Order: sequence, then structure tokens, then C-alpha cells
Amino acid sequence: MKNTLALITLMIWPAIPLFWIPVHGCPRLFKRLGLFTYILPVVTWLPLAVVLYLNKGVLLKGGIDFSIAPTAAGALIFVVGGLIQIWTGRLLSLFGLMGMPEVSSKIKSRLVDEGAFAVVRHPTYLSHTLMLVGLFLFTGFPAVGIIAALDFALVYAVIIPLEERELINRFGEEYLLYMKKTPKFFPGIGHKRNV
Repeated sequence: MKNTLALITLMIWPAIPLFWIPVHGCPRLFKRLGLFTYILPVVTWLPLAVVLYLNKGVLLKGGIDFSIAPTAAGALIFVVGGLIQIWTGRLLSLFGLMGMPEVSSKIKSRLVDEGAFAVVRHPTYLSHTLMLVGLFLFTGFPAVGIIAALDFALVYAVIIPLEERELINRFGEEYLLYMKKTPKFFPGIGHKRNV
């Protein structure tokens, strides 16, 4: 079971940066492409997923046999990440999670600043980083740990800045005010709440 979870994680994860970096990096282009945007991650991700599958023996080599405590902590961290993902999904809707407001001018959106979004500005990215860390601790495969670290680095240093630039363009002063009062990624770090 752990091998399967690790392999699925390694194969699916690249779809995140392959979609969000271009969409947030070139928003005008993808607004013009509209729904055709969703072809991009399939065309770029599918061959990569096949290559990863064909190299599963190398990727799943050298698993760490964690004791029960890290394994249980991994399962708990994964569940917490999953619950945050469900929470944000309920706030954003399926269209929001899929990036429809970013690729279609027909889909109007509002700034969501309640629920998980009142705690951090990017709870969706926080949730899948937690899920990846949890999967690493649960499965013990170094490749999953590398993906968790790479995910955090790409999300924090590349995807979030690109997305925030796009959100400032879309929501203007409203988003700038939201940025001032809500931490980016880590709850309670660097911001004081008005009570």
C-alpha cells in the first residue's frame, strides 16, 4: 500500500506546478485560451507521469522504515492537510479550485477572506504541502520527501508570488488590504490580528 501511495504521489504532483506556474505567470495568454488551458497540463504532465511510472523501481528504492510515531504523525498530518483542502474547496467551489476564474473571463469570482482564508492567504497550497509531508512520513520514501520539499519551495518562491500578482490585478486595493492583515502561508507569523 505504501509503495502505491508513494508512486501515485510522485506521478500526480507534477501537474500542480505544470498548471499553476504558466497560468499565474502568463494570465492574459491563458484568459485568451480559456478552457483550452486545461490541455496544457495533460500534454506536459502525462508524458512525465509515464516516465515516472517506468522508473518506479529507482524512485521507490531506499525507503526509510520509520517507527510507529513518525508514521502515525504522517497519517495525522496528511488528514489535517486533507481537511484543510476540503475546507478551502467548500469556500472556493470546484471552479475556484480548478482555476476557472484565472482562465475564463466568464467566471466571475469574489475575494474569499473568510474561513481558512482568514487564517492564511494560501490555505490550498498549505494543505497540499501538509499532505505531501504527511505522505513522506507515512510511506518513508525519500523521493516523496524530495517532492514535499520541492513543492514547498516552488509554491512559496514561485507560485504564490505569481498568483498574488494576478490577484492584485484582479482585486486591486481589496487584495492589498487582505495581504496586510492575513499571513501568507504560516498561521500567525508576521501579522497581528485586529480583535
